[in-house]
Amino acid sequence: MQIIAHKKIFLSIAAILVVASIAAIAIWGLPLGIDFTGGTLLEVEYQGDRPSNDIIREALSPIIGEVQVQPTGERGIIVRGPVVDEATHQNIIAALGSFGELEEVRFDSIGPIIGRELGKKAVTAIVIVLILIILYIAWAFRKVSKPISSWKYGLAAIVALLHDVAIPTGIVAFLGHSGTLQVDAFFITALLTILGFSVHDTIIVFDRIRENLKRLPNETFETVTNRSVNEVMARSINTSLAIILVLVAVLFLGGETTRNLALVLTLGGIFGTYSSIFVASPILTLRARGGKRV
Repeated sequence: MQIIAHKKIFLSIAAILVVASIAAIAIWGLPLGIDFTGGTLLEVEYQGDRPSNDIIREALSPIIGEVQVQPTGERGIIVRGPVVDEATHQNIIAALGSFGELEEVRFDSIGPIIGRELGKKAVTAIVIVLILIILYIAWAFRKVSKPISSWKYGLAAIVALLHDVAIPTGIVAFLGHSGTLQVDAFFITALLTILGFSVHDTIIVFDRIRENLKRLPNETFETVTNRSVNEVMARSINTSLAIILVLVAVLFLGGETTRNLALVLTLGGIFGTYSSIFVASPILTLRARGGKRV
């Protein structure tokens, strides 16, 4: 498959998706959950039929004020509101229990200061991971200097990683705008996992390029890169597909608390596989002085 020969097409597709994702984030913003903004999240499941959202809001309004009510599953509801103490928590349970027997599934209450601190630490963690990835790849490929410098392998990997993170984040911004999900600590966990998974896949491709550069000294860099990508493509796709199938099962069969995590990881697996094959390696050839071995 002539991937490098058609690199402009593949890179254009990636660029369009990234620009669309950035636009979605800029227009709608990220739907931050209580992990970052502070507040209360309560999930309960009724043994019988659950009441309507309007009835629940009316019952809780005198206790906690304005709340968001989201149905989950067949009989469950998720209530989001301001921070409450334990006495108010019990009053909320009592008010909800007046509509029928229920089971409390989850209760989280986080102050705004803790939420802001968690947000800062999340951003710091992602930045540190990106820097460490650049340094690691530059060190791993330190003996490869022609036709491009070793640090450019790290740069190409980072561009691919930004692609892998930006697109799922843009989709989350769109889904959050429609009220489908919110960004929580699981979202940051998913992004960090995507970074690790994607850079692993990219390094495998780069490592094959390094091997073939030594084995095929008379071939151009573009030819070696295209050969290397084709040699590892089946492995990358099969490995990613196996992981994605498991994540899809968790997405549809798992509980509400793991659904958003599985969704973001699934998106990251799909776009991470694409970037390892169709983004990272073509970017290398853009920096290889016309593909000549010097």
